[in-house]
Amino acid sequence: MEARHSALCVEEAEVVVEELRAALVKAGITLPSLGLDPVSLAREAPCPLVELGRCSLETAQRLAAALR
Repeated sequence: MEARHSALCVEEAEVVVEELRAALVKAGITLPSLGLDPVSLAREAPCPLVELGRCSLETAQRLAAALR
């Protein structure tokens, strides 16, 4: 049961990352390192975290503007 729950969490996290990527693209923003955090996936029962990663100053400014 726990393995199934973990698999569903990972699948859901992958969907969320793709939804976020699509929303960012619509706003003209690319986060090159966007993805799932590999360390959070390495646990026996994965509980994925989204890795936003590093970005340029220009990208950070565009992201801040989009969130305002």
